[in-house]
Amino acid sequence: MALLAIASLLSLSNPTAVAQQASPRDAQRGTIYGAVVDSAGTPADDALVRLDEAGSHNPVETKTDAAGTFQFLGLPSGSYTLIAEKSGLRTHSATAIPLSAGDRKHIALVLGSSPDGQPSNSSPLSSTQPMGFSDSPNFTVAGVTDWTAVGGHGSDSILRTSEDLARETLALKAQAGQNATPAKKDDASESRLRTALAGAPGSFAANHQLGEFYLQADRYRESLPLLAAAYQVDPANDANERDLTLAYEGIGDFQQAREHIQNLLKRKNNADLHHIAGELDEKLGDPLAAVKEYQTAATLDPSEQNYFAWGSELLLHRAVWQAVEVFRNGVKAYPNSARLLTALGTALFAGALYDEAARRLCDASDLEPANPEPYIFMGKIEMASPRPLPCVEAKLARFVREKPDSSVANYLYAMSIWKQQQSSSNNPALQQVETLLIKAISLDAKCYDGYLQLGILAASQHNYEKAIPLYAKAIDIDPQLGEAHYRLGVAYDRLGERDKAQREFQLHDEIEKRQAAAVERERRDVKQFVIVQGQAANSVTQ
Repeated sequence: MALLAIASLLSLSNPTAVAQQASPRDAQRGTIYGAVVDSAGTPADDALVRLDEAGSHNPVETKTDAAGTFQFLGLPSGSYTLIAEKSGLRTHSATAIPLSAGDRKHIALVLGSSPDGQPSNSSPLSSTQPMGFSDSPNFTVAGVTDWTAVGGHGSDSILRTSEDLARETLALKAQAGQNATPAKKDDASESRLRTALAGAPGSFAANHQLGEFYLQADRYRESLPLLAAAYQVDPANDANERDLTLAYEGIGDFQQAREHIQNLLKRKNNADLHHIAGELDEKLGDPLAAVKEYQTAATLDPSEQNYFAWGSELLLHRAVWQAVEVFRNGVKAYPNSARLLTALGTALFAGALYDEAARRLCDASDLEPANPEPYIFMGKIEMASPRPLPCVEAKLARFVREKPDSSVANYLYAMSIWKQQQSSSNNPALQQVETLLIKAISLDAKCYDGYLQLGILAASQHNYEKAIPLYAKAIDIDPQLGEAHYRLGVAYDRLGERDKAQREFQLHDEIEKRQAAAVERERRDVKQFVIVQGQAANSVTQ
């Protein structure tokens, strides 16, 4: 059966060489490039590649070169699909590829055939199709590659926001009562347990019970020797070895922890153990093993926690559409999970589906109106998005009502109102924006973003004398705030203070250079997943 490899992160062609061939006009538009390979991964030269734009009846075609690579330059913003064929073999049609001005999307296409030997004409996989655990998933994580092949969507600020939110998604907590860690037993007093151990220092039960007490209190260094002593007495006790694994993880000895979890998995195929194994693999820098463990955990036990962990791992490593698919199915199974809805919104934003992302985050806030996390996520995506988003302003107004003394709530609501009024510089709503920003900085004296935005608001009304001390205050709180230095330079320039302006512009450039290098290092530390899409994905050599 034919396959589609959606590997926007796969480095099979040279992005630099592609960029060198683009004209200045092309650079302002989009690029889709990539490679065609057979099911064994061998490059397919002279393959026909057809690009279709949604709503257009004029497909564009090209042929792959000797290395199996292709490129389409100067593409307008829109949604595209790709098909490749050669010698009777054909790929599946691709899931929609969103493209914005300046985007560079890398796609890998895998040729295949149907069981009867005829070219496959399968339709594209819909991200809303259910992922039944009785069947093989419709995608496989086939490997990892360096971040440099990643295709962003829109501006770098959007990509950075997407990456930041993907990391923040990992910290989202389950709803009350879901996946909660068992509380300490009321009668498990430390003094009683220590007395029992003193009376029987070689006892498995005495060592295990006190070790477990310390483990549940997050006192990992105290729990470890006790659980290790119990392990020496009875190495076949699964519960103790699981606790020992968590104690090693707690002190940061991930290698020892993984050895013990692998011992357990040899004896027991358990979703909880696979979930722990996934955590350890990720911490040890093996995301490919981690995502497979999380998938196995979700297959064995499609719990809210396992859906969330699997989808979050995919999202962290930029398998955006696959994360969307997992989160969609998680939401279908657990419609009252605010964190699954929040994670789905984050993944949709990463896929440039801004309006749908906002709606899912608004839904999450409706489920838990007092939970600040969905509001914070929606506020951040609205600030980064190229246009105002549906439902966000009304929900952030509720956030302020729920948390009137929250600096963050007032700041985000102010920015949402301003976004809605972005085409106007003289609007009564701007007074409300200023009032909210002033309240934000009064509630949190370290709210540098509030001072920055007040400066921008003053400058938008050509009041540079008022803007300058506001920018300076933002810089005083955070000297590495590059935008504040730049805007302060602009304000000085407008008032004719050229030397001061030049100094701020120079500081801005230095900060931006350092921060760009830091972002590049962070991206290199987070490998990108290579995805093979299609029902026969599991036949691809891993």
